[in-house]
Amino acid sequence: MEFSLKLQYYCLVCVMVLLPALCYSKDYFVKSRATYYGSSDGLGTTSGACGFGEYGRNISSGNVAGVYRLYKNGVGCGACYQVRCTTNPQICTKKGVNVVVTDYGQGDNTDFILSHHAYEVMARPGTADRLFAYGVVGVEYQRVPCQYVGHKIQVKVHEYSRNPDYLAIIMLYQAGKSDILSVDIWQQGKWVEMRRSFGAVFDMPNPPLGAISLRFKVHDNAGIKWPKAVIPRNWKAGVAYDTDIQLQ
Repeated sequence: MEFSLKLQYYCLVCVMVLLPALCYSKDYFVKSRATYYGSSDGLGTTSGACGFGEYGRNISSGNVAGVYRLYKNGVGCGACYQVRCTTNPQICTKKGVNVVVTDYGQGDNTDFILSHHAYEVMARPGTADRLFAYGVVGVEYQRVPCQYVGHKIQVKVHEYSRNPDYLAIIMLYQAGKSDILSVDIWQQGKWVEMRRSFGAVFDMPNPPLGAISLRFKVHDNAGIKWPKAVIPRNWKAGVAYDTDIQLQ
């Protein structure tokens, strides 16, 4: 009897330890639809709703996307997703394509509007024309960590900024599966929340003089974090400043 109880106890412990690992190791895909948009070079667009500019055209080798429900009023900007088509297994690869969200867009009941290049990557060699002929395809997707080897978060002063009257910033190289929920600026002895102007752009009129201290409200798998960064007093529009922030 005692042996039986011990055996049941050890079995229960094993289940409690192993079950979370088994659950989190499994890939969970969501079914949806995707289409594509055209551009002269097949890459992203510099005018995406997230506000990334040229970064939004080239990041991830131009494998970028506009999203609808996943946009989340701009919080979804910079997130990475694995997208793979399901319409025709003779055309679609099993791996699909990893894309970065740089824009907002809604097609024919789609969650993704992929760049021309990203859409093509979903096709097996020699079948891209057949995939493009569908126009809209069934897909399944899951969020994946963004990976930027050799890069930490950069704070870019948006081109709309005017020192010292108006400051707008956007964060580049947002690694991991992290969301930047808000940004605070240190002003007159306290943290003041910046406005989310549009997409991933945060702004403030009449920012404090001198070096600008910032903190970011970041949500990731571990919960809420508040990493901090400083940009120099002589900040300039269009310049991206390095930080020591490495998101996971």
